[in-house]
Amino acid sequence: MSKIKAYFLDTYNELVHKVTWPKWSELQNSAVVVMVASLIFAVVVFLMDFTFKEVLEIVYGMFY
Repeated sequence: MSKIKAYFLDTYNELVHKVTWPKWSELQNSAVVVMVASLIFAVVVFLMDFTFKEVLEIVYGMFY
C-alpha cells in the first residue's frame, strides 16, 4: 500500500513542480494547427477516393 501512495505522491509532485504547462494562447495556436492539418488531410483523402472511383468506373466501363 505504501508503494501505491508513494507512486501517487511522486506523480502529483511531477505534475505540479516539473511539468511546464502551455499558456492559453499557445494551446489555441496548437489547436488551430491541428484543425487545419486535419482539414487538409481530409481533403487529400477525399480527392484520392474520388480519383480512384472515377478511374475504376472508366476501367470497368471498358469491359461492359
